[in-house]
Amino acid sequence: MGWSTREVAQLAGTTLRAVRHYHEVGLLDLPERQPNGYKRYRTEHLVRLIQIRRLTELGIPLARIPDVQDEPQLFEEDLAEADAELALTIAQLQKARKEIAKFRRRPVSTDLPVDLSAAATRARLSPADRSLFAVITQVIGADNSQHWADLLRDYERDEADDEFDRLPPDADEETREGVARRMAPQIQALLEKHPTPPHTAEHAALGQQTAANAVVSAMLDLYNPAQLDVFVRVWKAAGLI
Repeated sequence: MGWSTREVAQLAGTTLRAVRHYHEVGLLDLPERQPNGYKRYRTEHLVRLIQIRRLTELGIPLARIPDVQDEPQLFEEDLAEADAELALTIAQLQKARKEIAKFRRRPVSTDLPVDLSAAATRARLSPADRSLFAVITQVIGADNSQHWADLLRDYERDEADDEFDRLPPDADEETREGVARRMAPQIQALLEKHPTPPHTAEHAALGQQTAANAVVSAMLDLYNPAQLDVFVRVWKAAGLI
């Protein structure tokens, strides 16, 4: 009796390719060959394949499987690590499901987290401003999305913002100063009501320098020299620099 490679793979719930790989890495002993040269797998091989599949499904790396029986402490450490990774994956999936539910209740553009996207749409942000927020929430983290959404709900687009969006790259000194002066009061008021959020570039998962460089690069791409100059003037007026 016994089984061919295809049959034992099917019984174990795995693939021919996986069985061959387990032989190559030494996880599964080679069976004896019949007189006709074909391999015939026995129950011991099937049980071993079942064990390997179960361990891999638990998240145990193939390289650690040989230690399972001989090193109980290492096995426990592997299980703890696999459990932690699964817990993180579950949390991420649960978060994704919540986000999906929000999008289904309130369809908005997916460039930003749902609440922030809705607030940005209501605030009539320019495409450049939306793109900047998309970069910020990505490189610094979405933890501050609620902060920015609250800020945008208090933001009222006015003529100064329209002037800013229309600024040509070579706008003169007087024009740039005028736009900055008209924009500054609302920016100052918003920042006073909504101070710096708790998670800034200093807390970015990618690192402070990487996050800051990404935001600066995005601004250089999204805004022309005159608009960047207006930003600097507004930030100075608001005491940010």
